[in-house]
Amino acid sequence: MKTFLMLMAISISTSCTAMAQNVVRDIPYSDLAHERQVLDIHSPKNATNAPVVFWIHGGGWQGGDKTMVKHKPQFFTDNNYVFVTTNYRLYPSVAMEAIVADIAKSIRWVHDHIAEYGGDPKRIFVMGHSAGAQLAALVCTDERYLKAEGLGFDILKGCVPVDGDTYDIPAMITVAEIRCMVHKQPLPTEYGHRQKFGNDPKKHIDFSAVTHVKRGIGIPPFMLLFVRDHADTNAQAQRLGSVLNEAGVRATLVAGKDTNHDQINDNLGLPGDPNTMSLLKFLRDALTE
Repeated sequence: MKTFLMLMAISISTSCTAMAQNVVRDIPYSDLAHERQVLDIHSPKNATNAPVVFWIHGGGWQGGDKTMVKHKPQFFTDNNYVFVTTNYRLYPSVAMEAIVADIAKSIRWVHDHIAEYGGDPKRIFVMGHSAGAQLAALVCTDERYLKAEGLGFDILKGCVPVDGDTYDIPAMITVAEIRCMVHKQPLPTEYGHRQKFGNDPKKHIDFSAVTHVKRGIGIPPFMLLFVRDHADTNAQAQRLGSVLNEAGVRATLVAGKDTNHDQINDNLGLPGDPNTMSLLKFLRDALTE
């Protein structure tokens, strides 16, 4: 009965009448002032100390934009979260190190300024889809990136990577290259995972979230949302989830049914979407811990 009532409450929250929100776009988060080092903020009207969702778009690390958010801004502001969506510089204009550093720098700006927009700088959830999922998982497990910005994991309440396939990059490269060989297809020579992550086995390991998971360093709880029938993202979510749980970090795995890589992301925030209900429950549970 308790579970039924909780799901009913979540259903009501995801189907309520849209509320007004404040929107501020293209805020620079770096002194470098590169055109892509900007973010947007969506805040509930009259918000004060509201938890913050920090969203990282996908696009293979070489495309995409912070405006690719569909229903998320309205959904999160309706549920009294401040929603931040960030851009970052892209491959191949910059290397992967710079991309992850941009994410950490953007989080630093949010921590320092989000109270001005009604958010709580000590209750931040980091989320992302596809390439953004890899970036979210890495910045929430490899403490070096936030430390470089003078921050720690203590400001994070949770991490939600959505349908990523690169939490264990060496494993993904091996699977992809074996698949090419078995099917007699050419190996990528320019924009494959091997190239994007530096074409160096040590870098492939270093950019993998599974490498940095340790017990007792303050890694926040994870919700790993993935397409059940997508072999690669399913396997990668299971891999990271297992590593997190073994280290004593709570990892909730949610397998999306009857969906695909784009749809699982696009539908987040829609009334009645089961993955949205799971997400909202995860957020509420994390806020009470």
